[in-house]
Amino acid sequence: MGTALSIRQDYTADDLRQLARKSRDADWSRRLLALSVIYEGGSRNQAASMGGVGLQIIRDWVERFNQHGPDGLKTGKAKGREPLLNDKQRKGLIEVVEKGPVPYLDGVVRWRLVDLVQWLWQEHRISVSRQTLGRELQALGYRKLTARPKHHAQDPQAIEDFKKASPPQWQKLSPEQPEVNE
Repeated sequence: MGTALSIRQDYTADDLRQLARKSRDADWSRRLLALSVIYEGGSRNQAASMGGVGLQIIRDWVERFNQHGPDGLKTGKAKGREPLLNDKQRKGLIEVVEKGPVPYLDGVVRWRLVDLVQWLWQEHRISVSRQTLGRELQALGYRKLTARPKHHAQDPQAIEDFKKASPPQWQKLSPEQPEVNE
């Protein structure tokens, strides 16, 4: 079994307890209090039971504390997944969308998401779903626009007749018309 990792000596147990008392982050306070047990001469087992974790976690906390001080024990935000497209690929995608397809080369008259997914694969060997590409394009400021379909046998005169407003049932009386009292 290896030796215990030594803890940095520029802090005291009282310093860690004072930081824990001022903190509003419960996890950070718990980590600081567990390490204060080690500063007081307690065992790593006691620190682990105080923190409600195992010995390996205590060792990880000591490493983080030694490298970054008390701030190293704060809960950090996860980096998240790397973006599928880098800046150069995004610029290429914007150029293709702005330029539009060439029907005899691309085989389409307007870009659909499936066509752009295929283009990304052919140009950059990036496999991406339609939904992901749609979110990416939306983040770049593009919206999905489609023309409203029109039936080939649609009668333009019927449309105009339908649009004409019906006469209102209630009309304001002109001053010349007498009021009818019933």
